[in-house]
Amino acid sequence: MIKAIIFDMDGVLIEAKDWHYEALNRALSLFGFEISRYDHLTSYDGLPTRKKLEMLSLEADLPRELHDFINEMKQIYTMEIVHVQCKPRFVHEYALSRLKSKGYKLGIASNSIRNTIEVMMEKASLNRYLDLMLSNEDVSSPKPNPEIYQKAISQFGLHPKECLIVEDNENGVRAAIASGAHVLVVRDTDEVNFSNIMDRISQIEQVE
Repeated sequence: MIKAIIFDMDGVLIEAKDWHYEALNRALSLFGFEISRYDHLTSYDGLPTRKKLEMLSLEADLPRELHDFINEMKQIYTMEIVHVQCKPRFVHEYALSRLKSKGYKLGIASNSIRNTIEVMMEKASLNRYLDLMLSNEDVSSPKPNPEIYQKAISQFGLHPKECLIVEDNENGVRAAIASGAHVLVVRDTDEVNFSNIMDRISQIEQVE
């Protein structure tokens, strides 16, 4: 029986993939570097900024001494976008409020930093429904490592099979599956709605 739903954030509850892409490239452009749209979608999607920078150092000789500054500028640029574009969406407020009223525990487990998660959830008016928010600062290994989902499940005091994870990208899905929980894979934020989530829960519980 499902007792908790754990959401990834970017591309699941917040359409922020392009925000992160634009902010990082703006920071990288200060030093003449760039991640192509193709590489972003095929190799970098869902990874934390520091992992992306490490990959760029290996693949494009980005000096490692620039990592801290680029990461700091990327976070500043991301927040500029968030404060302008991140707004409540009825489909998600409705979904989380209904799930909460049904007694499900709700959490966020994202490869973003804690401040980004807190600001986005507040701007989207979703923080009031959440019992748990975990960031890449709360684990030693980010997704695709399952640590963040294992930690969320543990903090809820539940068995993995009592949890449903909602994910949208390959790295996140790999982490979710490896945690032992059930998974709902979505293609975009519009698919994260009350009906789809309840349909997946019904499907799981009919099998069990």
